[in-house]
Amino acid sequence: MNDIENKFAIDGEPVHFQAGQTILQAALGAGVFIPHLCAHPEFTPHGSCKLCTVTVNGRSGSACTIAAMPGMDVQSNTPELNSRRRVLLQMLFVEGQHFCPGCEKSGNCTLQALAYEMEMLTPHFAHFFPDRPVDASHPDVMLDLNRCVMCELCVRASRDVDGKNVFALAGRGMEAKIVVNSPSGQLGDSELAVTDRAATICPVGAILPKRVGYSLPIGERLYDLKPISEQVERLAGAPETQKEA
Repeated sequence: MNDIENKFAIDGEPVHFQAGQTILQAALGAGVFIPHLCAHPEFTPHGSCKLCTVTVNGRSGSACTIAAMPGMDVQSNTPELNSRRRVLLQMLFVEGQHFCPGCEKSGNCTLQALAYEMEMLTPHFAHFFPDRPVDASHPDVMLDLNRCVMCELCVRASRDVDGKNVFALAGRGMEAKIVVNSPSGQLGDSELAVTDRAATICPVGAILPKRVGYSLPIGERLYDLKPISEQVERLAGAPETQKEA
């Protein structure tokens, strides 16, 4: 019989976990916010964005992929780690075209909410200003790769939930990009339906349903109601009170 208690510490506070949970899952389940972007409760994490990087017993690692173990000493909310997160966010902002005031996703955007949470006051780096096509060929969904942060949630949703493989990741390094699996490479020529999970899971404004932009006034949007760090229950996978496009 195992008498070891399933408990570890985050920033000195005890966190209980269930066997098989990651640090991130256990933390969110206990009401402790760890910044993250590519991790989602519906899918197996792959640790691509690195925003959830924590220090575990003195070593750095992604909280979304490290299994929770008894006796761990996890540091997350520290000046050094939050500074690194700000740099990662700054890099994401300058690598794409993220003009928040004019974006339909503003107020409902995870990237924007994390920037506010981490007190990112400036992009710091020179903007890349990429020239990526906007695909409006689909009757119900728009694809704007200028806003894509390569979280691959659309890829996983289309493959694992919708069973369609509409989206895929192509290229390496700076040439990596999301592509559409269709004869023409256009979204309108794919099997995507507006009711698919892949059409609504994007955390930024890269994939948006048409004809619903700006439907919620300022003050009633997801992150207007309360900051992302106070929405831990929703992030842990509890039913959403408001649809997040």
